[in-house]
Amino acid sequence: MKNDLLIRAARGEPVERTPVWMMRQAGRYLPEYRAIRADTDFLTLCKTPELAVEVSLQPYRIIGVDAVIMFSDILIPVEAMGQEVRLTEQKGPELPDPIRTRDQVDRLIVPDPIEKTGFVMDIIRTLRQELNGAVPLIGFAGAPWTLAAYMIEGGGSRNYANVKRMMFTEPTTFHALLDKISDAIILYLNAQIEAGAQVIQLFDSWAGELSREDYEQFALPYEQKIFASINHSAAPAILFINGCGNFLEKMATSGADVLSIDWRIDLRDARARVGPQLTLQGNLDPCVLLSTPEIITEKARELIRAGGGHRHILNLGHGILPMTPVENARAFIEAAKTVLE
Repeated sequence: MKNDLLIRAARGEPVERTPVWMMRQAGRYLPEYRAIRADTDFLTLCKTPELAVEVSLQPYRIIGVDAVIMFSDILIPVEAMGQEVRLTEQKGPELPDPIRTRDQVDRLIVPDPIEKTGFVMDIIRTLRQELNGAVPLIGFAGAPWTLAAYMIEGGGSRNYANVKRMMFTEPTTFHALLDKISDAIILYLNAQIEAGAQVIQLFDSWAGELSREDYEQFALPYEQKIFASINHSAAPAILFINGCGNFLEKMATSGADVLSIDWRIDLRDARARVGPQLTLQGNLDPCVLLSTPEIITEKARELIRAGGGHRHILNLGHGILPMTPVENARAFIEAAKTVLE
């Protein structure tokens, strides 16, 4: 492989410099992406391999990231489980028949990922061919608590009232849902690895809405189940949680090789809290990319210094914002590629 910095950093091996990529790096901040979306709805884009491959590769070609993440959506496996999903970038995800009863949970299936989501594996295989070893390919999935939140709320939420109501008043039903989602995600991620994903990231994006006790009871066990059941030897695993500062030490017991953290945590403090055996990913505030290339470069280099050049992957603390200028995104990537004084 020509550039395996990300894989080596994830495994704790020596690197010549800190690798860098961005969550949501294939997206609306790129004019080339918007041109494709002008004629293609979001779900069609996710399910059409040639288009998904093209938008996956755009950040590598345009701004020079150290890894490509396949273009998809965390709700693709939810649709495969039997719940209707509507995806639009304007309104966000909509699930018109939200899960509210045990009977609905029981009707969900644990799908065969090849049969139900074979287009995802086609995207991965094609990307590996197109990349030809240039940089690593990242596959991903949503974690059970975050997916359950979408499935029960029927979309995004400000207060997660419905999912927490079930969590507190019907824990048996809620655990049954989480367990079924876990089984589906294990199969889905292992199929991605078999298809050629060289790194995988599990997005438990909204688990930060939980207290430490609730995270330990309702999110962490299912993260642990997934990470214990995937092929780490073929693909190191990253766990991302937005708002994880309250339970970072518990997050470190998930079984992930890399913890991707939000910008609210000081990187040096995070290292002190989790110890030297895990890689940290992050954690620039995405809004910094709305400033100037000079500020972005300075902030990125501060993070690189804080990361110490070992077991650190430079990234944002959440996804890149659609209004980010392309030259600012490029400045962030280039900051990792220049030698620090």
